[in-house]
Amino acid sequence: MHKTKKSLGQNFLKSELALRKIIEAGELKNSDVVLEIGPGKGALTERLLEKAGTVVAVEKDYELFGFLKEKFAQQINSGTLVLIQGDILEFDVTKCARQGLTHYKIIANIPYNITGAILKKFLTENKQPELMVLMVQHEVAKRILARDGKESILSISVKAYGEPKMVIKVDKRYFSPSPKVDSAVIAIKNISRKSFYSPLEEYPLGGGGNASTPSRKRATPQEGKEFEERFWEIVKAGFAHKRKKLSSNLKNLQNYKGLPSVILKQLGNKRAEDLTLKDWIALID
Repeated sequence: MHKTKKSLGQNFLKSELALRKIIEAGELKNSDVVLEIGPGKGALTERLLEKAGTVVAVEKDYELFGFLKEKFAQQINSGTLVLIQGDILEFDVTKCARQGLTHYKIIANIPYNITGAILKKFLTENKQPELMVLMVQHEVAKRILARDGKESILSISVKAYGEPKMVIKVDKRYFSPSPKVDSAVIAIKNISRKSFYSPLEEYPLGGGGNASTPSRKRATPQEGKEFEERFWEIVKAGFAHKRKKLSSNLKNLQNYKGLPSVILKQLGNKRAEDLTLKDWIALID
């Protein structure tokens, strides 16, 4: 019998309802390629194989890898399951083009201790997934969605690349072993870099101000890349000291004086948590 490893964040899901909701949120077709992170004992893997064309499962635990290799020997031989032993944070999507991972979805009950690292890695990949359906801690899910109206660097990081929504809350008793906190399934849809490349529509700043920013185009890859880098420089500076006003935090930027003065005047007295994604984009000119 496999002994769970706390160091790998192993908590195995045993809720049929949650598994069904995960599959539904994945909007799977038989042509889809799914990347599963930490398949564990294969409960979700079984259901993914029923709906998707190919499942690429990356398992770090060598004992579980051996277990899965035996359990899914038929699917591995047929090519519908590609089982890889390794660390997902070191996984190179570009090396798996032969598995069809140029277009793929990520559907997984992920190790909670690397949630942030997984989101950062795959949302900023050159080959981004088109959709992510993840089991995360319930409190983390609430932070990502910012339902209290207070954004965080985590919520902005997700919303800059996709559209997150809550799928279902999952009580801790539906895991083995039972964790100390409840969980939730979130879906991140329409993943892209359009925030950094597309024209901006005119919109009121701060969710209700009178100032607006004109439409602008960022058409070339180089322009988009530079805009993305500048975006993160400003966001990280803005959240550097949570209780300080935005203008105070941004004064540490080398080219602070180059920020659009009208927009900075409109937003400068706010805290970073009060700015929307569009507000942050408007600060970059």
